[in-house]
Amino acid sequence: MSSIPDDRRYTDHDEWVKWDGEVLRIGITDHAQSELGELVHVELPEVGETVGAGDEVCEVESVKAVAQIYAPVAGEIVEANEALEDEAESINDKPYDAWIFALRPSEPSSVDALLDAAGYQARLDNA
Repeated sequence: MSSIPDDRRYTDHDEWVKWDGEVLRIGITDHAQSELGELVHVELPEVGETVGAGDEVCEVESVKAVAQIYAPVAGEIVEANEALEDEAESINDKPYDAWIFALRPSEPSSVDALLDAAGYQARLDNA
């Protein structure tokens, strides 16, 4: 398993969150893709949709299971990574590069409440 990048925040649902200018890029962690196995489909969220923290936004499907992806914070979905429609497996190959959607948070400081890399690692270690 790869190391957990310390340039982003993490959720209890195994999503990562990384600032890119004024928006957040969101993907799933190496742990999540490893647990799911080979990904075969990504259902992307609707651009322009306003979501609340913890709302189900989209889902990823693997050969073993379907997993929901949740909004880490409240905001507006401003972009979806359409390349994943044909290349879902890129999440398995490079989970920390393959973002799923981008969100403009309604309250940017809410990101500070998410887990840092050490906190996420501790959660995995205690699971």
